Amino acid sequence: MTFGKRNEDEKVNEGLIYGPPGEKTVHLCIDMQRMFDKGSPWAVEWVLPQICQVVERFPAQTIFTRFITPETLDDAPGNWRHYYEKWPQMLRRNIDPDWERLLPELELHLPAARVFDKPVYSPWMDGRLHRMLQDEGIDTLIMTGGETDVCLLAAVMGAVDLGYRVIIVSDALCSSTDETHDATMEVYANRFGQQIEMIETQKLLAALV
Repeated sequence: MTFGKRNEDEKVNEGLIYGPPGEKTVHLCIDMQRMFDKGSPWAVEWVLPQICQVVERFPAQTIFTRFITPETLDDAPGNWRHYYEKWPQMLRRNIDPDWERLLPELELHLPAARVFDKPVYSPWMDGRLHRMLQDEGIDTLIMTGGETDVCLLAAVMGAVDLGYRVIIVSDALCSSTDETHDATMEVYANRFGQQIEMIETQKLLAALV
């Protein structure tokens, strides 16, 4: 037995291997907020044009998650306290309230699109999002946003565990670190071939015509 190798048919095939997404689809856009824009300690390199194109196609089917930091250090549970001891400037009491808002180019799609707030990386932790999507009969998630290797990773893995069809828009993801972005994309591509599909923005939009 050789450890560390996977069968070729377990790799992600680029494209929509299960066909175009149907009516029971939501576009889940992860944490595209001003707190991750230029000038923030958490700034990332945006892929905003691609994300805007997906939102423009799915405005009423888009849910924007927002990462909401604790008000004070005492509000940070467990090991999150150590995290915010490193980033005290990002506690809610210390930031401009506008930093919690979506980027302007995305905020203009409200209220057709919706906002879902979460206090941790994963949007699935307390079950609210899953219940909402199940009540609406949603079975497929198109996923964009950031960071590829942090909050989006948590969202993707939770969606896989919950049984959703997961479509990652490969050129509509962003991260503050190229190395771990690339490594995470490699994990998506080589370890989850039956549960994650990856497609570029233009190919996705063309498939929906």
